[in-house]
Amino acid sequence: MRIVYAGTPAFAVPALAALIAAGHEIALVLSQPDRPAGRGLKLTPSPVKALAAEHGLAIDTPETLSLRKGGDAAAQVHGRLAALAPDLLVVAAYGLILPQAVLDIPRGIGPGVRAINLHASLLPRWRGAAPIARAIEAGDTETGVDLMEMEAGLDTGPVLAEVRTAIGPDDTAGTLTERLAHLGAELLVRALDAPESLVRRPQPEEGMCYAHKIDKAEARVDWARSAVELERQLRAFDPMPAAHTLLRGEVLKLWQGRVEPGASGEPGTVLAVDGTGLLVATGRGGLRLTRLQRAGGKRLAAREFLAGCPLAPGERLG
Repeated sequence: MRIVYAGTPAFAVPALAALIAAGHEIALVLSQPDRPAGRGLKLTPSPVKALAAEHGLAIDTPETLSLRKGGDAAAQVHGRLAALAPDLLVVAAYGLILPQAVLDIPRGIGPGVRAINLHASLLPRWRGAAPIARAIEAGDTETGVDLMEMEAGLDTGPVLAEVRTAIGPDDTAGTLTERLAHLGAELLVRALDAPESLVRRPQPEEGMCYAHKIDKAEARVDWARSAVELERQLRAFDPMPAAHTLLRGEVLKLWQGRVEPGASGEPGTVLAVDGTGLLVATGRGGLRLTRLQRAGGKRLAAREFLAGCPLAPGERLG
């Protein structure tokens, strides 16, 4: 097929690689503009743009595709897409809103589907920007990837194919993102091998919820919450934006913890310290912190962390 691919982060890389490997013609790759990254804040291409460049693919990085906001620049992209006459538009975590005029450009495949989206949840649960982190944070035991027909609404289109996976007790947003990215790539290639077999399944309204974009302010740990909630928060915000608290006035990132239901005390108080971790009281139960990181340092197991930063019961975090 002749495909225009739109994606930006690492999640969208395996799907593009799989389409290339399967022999589809990638007529154009759309990705978000280069952003400052690293300590030097050097302009850096997105992971999808980097892969496209490796394969010598045509790339465009518009600031917006809205004609109202983007004016002539957006109109030029619309014109370029129309001139390419693609069979299909494939979208995976692109990050820009695609107006209906863009969704209508491809000629369509199978049941007339013009634009499809790889979405990392089991729709209608967790529509929106941060489905993986929100699923872990909520304590979901299962998630997956849906191949969805795109329409004007936010992740409201019919589901065309789906793959499921369990959320393990040690899964972080990072590990789950990587697994879902590869499952989604396999799902996409299988679907395009037999597009005539795709069947539209309208999303039910029952069970619908939104995965709102994560605000950095959410990452600051509130010790008044339960240990169960906080343990999930640590995993949901790993690697970004990283759950954190304050230790002696400095930021302390918290990467891993274990719930100890019987522990109790004033929330945020260090209850016990040993080589297995730092036991901290929460609003309900205790959270034994087993992997931590001081400002400017590395992620360390509790034993290594405590060797360089001794703590004693009674100290307060937050």
